[in-house]
Amino acid sequence: QVQLVESGGGLVQAGGSLRLSCVASGRTFSTDVMGWFRQAPGNERVFVAAISGSGGVTYYADSVKGRFTISRDNAKNTVWLQMNSLKPEDTAVYYCATRKTLTNYDSIVLYRYWGQGTQVTVSS
Repeated sequence: QVQLVESGGGLVQAGGSLRLSCVASGRTFSTDVMGWFRQAPGNERVFVAAISGSGGVTYYADSVKGRFTISRDNAKNTVWLQMNSLKPEDTAVYYCATRKTLTNYDSIVLYRYWGQGTQVTVSS
């Protein structure tokens, strides 16, 4: 059974940085696409970033492009989301998720396994 465990969330002032981690277990991590999504109160869960199994291909939502960086270390079964220049509108629960292919990388329904989420709060 696949397990994804996120960590690294917290409270930060606007303009600050956080690095989220997601550790995977239960399957061959290096072949999986990993994605980050977020859900603000009262809103739908939306795509943030995705990375290919090798780490050579990445995608970002327009709202985070240039501020967030997704990366992975397959030897550690870990994917990170480095978040810089945080804004109050980045406040949300952040989830990591996994799927097999990058096709329609931002489609939430194609991600099969999900973590429990980690809260990020950005104060103004």
